[in-house]
Amino acid sequence: MGNSMTFWEAMLASCLGSLLLEGVSFGIGFAGMKEGLSTSLLSRWCGFGRIGSLIVSIIIAISSIGWFGVQNSVLANGILNAFNYKLNFEIVTLFSGLAFTFLVASGFKALTLTAKIAVPLFFIVILYIFLSLIFNDSIVIQNHSSTTKLSVNEAATIVAGGFMMASLTTPDLSRYCKTKKHLFWMITLCIIVGEFIINGISILIAQALNTADIVDIVTINAGVVGLISVILSVVKVNDVNLYTSSLGLANALQIFTGKKWDYFKITICVGLAGTALSMIGILDHFVDFLSILGVIFPPVAGVMLIDYYILKTSRKLLDETRKKGKLPDDLSTPLIGWSAIIACIIGTIVGVSLKIGISSLNSILVAGLAYWFFMRFKKH
Repeated sequence: MGNSMTFWEAMLASCLGSLLLEGVSFGIGFAGMKEGLSTSLLSRWCGFGRIGSLIVSIIIAISSIGWFGVQNSVLANGILNAFNYKLNFEIVTLFSGLAFTFLVASGFKALTLTAKIAVPLFFIVILYIFLSLIFNDSIVIQNHSSTTKLSVNEAATIVAGGFMMASLTTPDLSRYCKTKKHLFWMITLCIIVGEFIINGISILIAQALNTADIVDIVTINAGVVGLISVILSVVKVNDVNLYTSSLGLANALQIFTGKKWDYFKITICVGLAGTALSMIGILDHFVDFLSILGVIFPPVAGVMLIDYYILKTSRKLLDETRKKGKLPDDLSTPLIGWSAIIACIIGTIVGVSLKIGISSLNSILVAGLAYWFFMRFKKH
């Protein structure tokens, strides 16, 4: 964004995308907190049914695998930079992906410490680069020219698409929250720090240095410390990617086969798939990847929000079973929610084809309204 639009256009896009993310995250997250369920399970009783939730789980898993591939590519580029690009990219991505996958699958406890180090270190590095450029008079808020142009709507879709999976999977974490206040500030602080502070600074840095490559930005300006911050950040993000993808696949496999699968084996498979994507160059298609996510995930969120808060098709069932401390059985759970699936398809098509407005917002509204209409028509 910083390398493809003016600063104020980029910040407007960040604001629009962030508002959508805040609404979806809190709506889905509160449902997950109240029911104590992950997104994959929650979708069963939010319109999709058992088979429908299998589809949702697979979409989440594939997206997380894609993100793993993107982040592993960034990590590999950081390692290549440290060795002056004398190593082979494919070999580095293979070894970094495999090493990290087995560390996570084995439950390597040191990985839990990376967030405590990576987040503040990365923030300090970005702030250091920003201040250095200010003192060198390199940071100037002005019209930025680039051969690659993004409209505000396209950029807002990229912002929403980049984090829409995180918004949709908020229940994976919010189910452990105790209060609405806790949930609200968890989401809001993440968006304020990530989308406004870090994103705003990063946009200015990208414009000043005329590059969108995060590895070049931090290594050229912060040296070894900058490189370490990138590596630690990637390690933590991919830890979450493997966790989210494994949850999704575990739910899908349980529905498909009728038995629980070993998380170790699932994590290994996810890591191998993500490593393969990084080796074939998914990072080169990063913007396209984000744009696709920006129209695929919002319809799912739209359907779940309409079902849980307005139609409440399974709220009574969930309330009864929650008091008993167990999940609804298969007999009381719909097999497949065709209305939800068709509504999502319609929302995705509209999001891709309609060029007016923000694609992510278009797809979530159309899918939600379509689902509401189908369910009302079905009822009458």
